[in-house]
Amino acid sequence: MTGQRPKGLIPVQAKRHGRGILLLAFGLLFFASSVFAAGETNIVQTVSPPADSIKFLFYLLLAVVGAIFLIVEGALIYCMVRFRKREGDESEPPQIYGSKPVEIAWTVAPALIVFVLFLVVLRSIVQIRKVDVPEDALRVVVTGHQWWWEFHYPELGVTTANELHVPIGDDENERAVFLDLQSVDVIHSFWVPQLSGKMDVVPGRTNLLWFATKQPGLYRGQCAEYCGTQHANMLLRVVAESPEEFERWAAQQAKPAVDDPKVAAGRQLFMSLACMNCHTIKGTPANGTFAPDLTHLMSRQTLASGMVENNPKNLRDWVDNPQSIKPGCLMPSFQLSSKQLDDLVAYLETLH
Repeated sequence: MTGQRPKGLIPVQAKRHGRGILLLAFGLLFFASSVFAAGETNIVQTVSPPADSIKFLFYLLLAVVGAIFLIVEGALIYCMVRFRKREGDESEPPQIYGSKPVEIAWTVAPALIVFVLFLVVLRSIVQIRKVDVPEDALRVVVTGHQWWWEFHYPELGVTTANELHVPIGDDENERAVFLDLQSVDVIHSFWVPQLSGKMDVVPGRTNLLWFATKQPGLYRGQCAEYCGTQHANMLLRVVAESPEEFERWAAQQAKPAVDDPKVAAGRQLFMSLACMNCHTIKGTPANGTFAPDLTHLMSRQTLASGMVENNPKNLRDWVDNPQSIKPGCLMPSFQLSSKQLDDLVAYLETLH
């Protein structure tokens, strides 16, 4: 036995190091694909001042930690290659016990970095937490429920669910949107990454969040605080549109529900069930507040808080058995017959 490793064999430590590098590479690839991929929830494709501040902070932190990573890993790899044990060299390397300049450097440098980052974060917080509400700002009361969002426009007399409509601004008028965030059950978190940062929605407390955008479009978000079984499917959509389109939408939403005699059977069935105790339909006896306002249900693009497209088939499936689409949701199945389902869905389809 010579004590030498046979040629061609890889030490266990080397294999583990290789696996670690591979996992790190996959982790960086996943991180990059999650952050920089195109889509409505991309955190770097921002369209609002608060989100712009967060993006700047993100890039700054990424650059700082990236530079630290490269310096540390570069020094580590250099030392591994430069001072590795070579074949035939049995001498003991020099033993160095401490270095005051190095110890001062690795204490002062991180302290300065943390201090600078603290100042930058503080500036970003001040920018995001805008307290002066412009006279033309749009105020919306946002209420978190398990597991859907309620949007109430107090100045317009409009209440809707899961789809927040806002007007865009221009170079002369920012047209800020201020949200009063409330919860009726558990802690939620309102997050639309292209418009602003996360803000907790806490029972018994009103938190304030604002944003403003000049770009029309659909911006997606979701609850960012675990709130129960369907937390991952507590989605929301922000529709930014021109002031003229927003005014038309608001005027339509303020109207009472359509009373079509052709669907009287479905309307009567709705009023005879517990539906009217949970939902509101303006112009009818239904005035429940536990579930979404259905006055203009068919004007929305999705059902079940963004889970499925709002079309007749999905609407029928949702009414028939909500648990098949959103397991754990608080809406029960009434075990309706096929004829009753047809009548009820026909009535709901008139609620534009």
